Amino acid sequence: MSREYSDLEKAILRKLFVDRFIGKKHTAINNVPKGFKKHLHGEIKKATKRLIREGFILVKPTRYGVQVSLDPRRIAEIERIIYAS
Repeated sequence: MSREYSDLEKAILRKLFVDRFIGKKHTAINNVPKGFKKHLHGEIKKATKRLIREGFILVKPTRYGVQVSLDPRRIAEIERIIYAS
């Protein structure tokens, strides 16, 4: 049972996937909205939180801030979401 993912959610997953932020390689959560238009940053943050809740994005708290990466165990599922037409 899979739900329909929004274009923003797909774009976030695609961005992290293309930049290879998977598993141990992570980026600051504040970097996720970068590259998207400014007026979308609020929606990007909400969509990122949804993807974290669903387990596609892993959160790693560090002393220098919250880091995120894709869950390596769900890469096949993420690729299906990204590349589904």
